[in-house]
Amino acid sequence: MKEIRAIEASQMKTEVDNFKIGDTVKVHFKIVEGKTERIQIYEGVVIAIKNSKVGKTFMVRKISYGVGVERVFPLHSPRVVKVEVVRPGKVRRAKLYYIRDKIGKGAKIKELIVSRKAKASANTANVQVTKSKEQLEEQEADLDQESSQ
Repeated sequence: MKEIRAIEASQMKTEVDNFKIGDTVKVHFKIVEGKTERIQIYEGVVIAIKNSKVGKTFMVRKISYGVGVERVFPLHSPRVVKVEVVRPGKVRRAKLYYIRDKIGKGAKIKELIVSRKAKASANTANVQVTKSKEQLEEQEADLDQESSQ
């Protein structure tokens, strides 16, 4: 039993992309055609996440030429290069299978909007950090000039 867990742990990715159900994502998937390899981008909405550990999978749905296409990707597969979040979604369900029946605007998912206060506080924190770094550098430069004189 310990050997199985050790093998599973070695096959899991250390850095897992952070996304959730309802997000619109771009999945960069490695395709092997003979001797050549290429990366194909599959963009759609995450409608389900299943299982856990090594067997964790997520289902992405997109509309291609008016036809709904769903594809299941294993999260820890070496063929999934990266998952890029295009647009965060705001949903209240764990599985979004109801979207299969919706057409047009009804199939849209609301965008998760981060409040202005949260953005402003994050920006001010970044600005304060850069200012303090600049001030430290100036103080060090002043000390170096004083010590050399």
